[in-house]
Amino acid sequence: MSHETVETKTMKDHAELFDRMGTAVGLDLQDEAISGNLVFDEIADAVVRCTKCGQPEACKTWLNEIEGQPSVMKSAPDYCRNLDLFDFLKEERGD
Repeated sequence: MSHETVETKTMKDHAELFDRMGTAVGLDLQDEAISGNLVFDEIADAVVRCTKCGQPEACKTWLNEIEGQPSVMKSAPDYCRNLDLFDFLKEERGD
């Protein structure tokens, strides 16, 4: 039986949403971190920003609807608290 706290579960859930959203907009966040474009503190801040979002269910629904599509999305939804970060990373890559 897991003794995971609510806070830990929330952070894990939002870390997964952050990673899924990055993938959805054509970013490999692991590669971004390895290349130095995304440092650990930025990842931590992004996950915390994600936990402050009032629309995690809309996010999950949006991600579930687009996963498996052959093309990536141009951008994260307008309500995404990490929209600017994703757009910046894509711009840095020349997308």
